[in-house]
Amino acid sequence: MAGGGDVVTLPAVVTLERDGHGDVYVARCLAVEVASHGDTPEQALAMLREALELYFEDCPVPEVDAHPELATVEVRIPA
Repeated sequence: MAGGGDVVTLPAVVTLERDGHGDVYVARCLAVEVASHGDTPEQALAMLREALELYFEDCPVPEVDAHPELATVEVRIPA
C-alpha cells in the first residue's frame, strides 16, 4: 500500500457467487458497497481484495464485527 504508514488487517465478510449467466464469479463485501469479479473464485477474491484496498485509501475504515451472524431469509415474490 502506498504512503509507507501503518497497515492494519481488516477481516471482510464477503459473498462469492456465479453471475446470472454463469460466466464469472462475483465477490461482494458486505461491510461496504464494493464488488469485483473473476474467472475463478480465487481470482474474484483477489480482485475484490485489491478493490477494497484501493477503496480504503480514500474512505474511513468502518468498525465491523469479524464474525457476524449470517442468515438466509426467504422472500415471497410474484411468480
